[in-house]
Amino acid sequence: MPLHPQATIFLNIVNNMQRTPLHELGATKAREVYAERPDNLAPTWVSVFAVEDRIIEQNSLSIPIRVYTPHDSEAKLPVFIFYHGGGMVIGSIAGYDTLCRQLCMQSSCIVISVDYRLAPEHKFPAAVEDAYAAFEWIAKNALELNGDKHRIAIGGDSAGGNLAAAVTLLAKESNNQSILRSIQCQILIYPATAPYANSESHHRYAKGYFLERDTVLWFHDSYLRSDEDRKDFRYAPLIAENLTGLPPALVIVAKYDTLRDESVAYANRLTRSGVDTTLVEYDGMFHPFVSLAGVLDDGKAAIIEISNMLKRQLVKTV
Repeated sequence: MPLHPQATIFLNIVNNMQRTPLHELGATKAREVYAERPDNLAPTWVSVFAVEDRIIEQNSLSIPIRVYTPHDSEAKLPVFIFYHGGGMVIGSIAGYDTLCRQLCMQSSCIVISVDYRLAPEHKFPAAVEDAYAAFEWIAKNALELNGDKHRIAIGGDSAGGNLAAAVTLLAKESNNQSILRSIQCQILIYPATAPYANSESHHRYAKGYFLERDTVLWFHDSYLRSDEDRKDFRYAPLIAENLTGLPPALVIVAKYDTLRDESVAYANRLTRSGVDTTLVEYDGMFHPFVSLAGVLDDGKAAIIEISNMLKRQLVKTV
């Protein structure tokens, strides 16, 4: 299937702009440029019942979170823990605010957006340590947020999808069954899962499709301490030895995405491991179309898909 007409229009505009690729800017400037994206590109801002920024303390780490509550409720609400994207180098809670607002209201879940230390200032495994510590704190303290610790979903997009997959695997590795059982599903939005950016899609869509291979390579190089890190499943969930016993997964991918093949490979491994996995490919889209739901209808559709998965998996456990 060719690119969706909306995707073609967007990419033509972007590719005809005089812009310096992110990987040539350096981390600090790249973060500034990424944060300056026009508001109309993002999912539509919606009002939620309550939004709270706070710092949580866990495992000797101080981790910023933003808590979105959909409505006032005497009953405990299900919780969706979300990790933002950005290649472990850029991205922030603020940059994903409107997406989290949409997910909060459409799913009727408390959405907790987790910040984490970024590379190259903080290399692997800093981001995943923050991500798992935040999950542990939420699993123990959900009631403090009026959340139900028995109804938790974990998800994220791109680098955040990598963190969500790694956190779920770490919950399994902990041998704490109550911790693992608290995760009712995982939402992986075009997750980075492989140790190397060398799949066919990395080369086929290397340039001209927004997330370019040179930028992905820069993300890898910024986050890595050495090539030894590539052998760690926390860096590359795709190489984890055993995926059995993990919670149901929704994996969303875009056909015209450098990360497509590694996202699909992880979904297929989950399926072969007996995990209830739904793989949804948006044939006319590119990375990161969900974050561009302001101008891409398929981004809106994916947000509905995610919200419906959250409702199915979290409400059924009441």
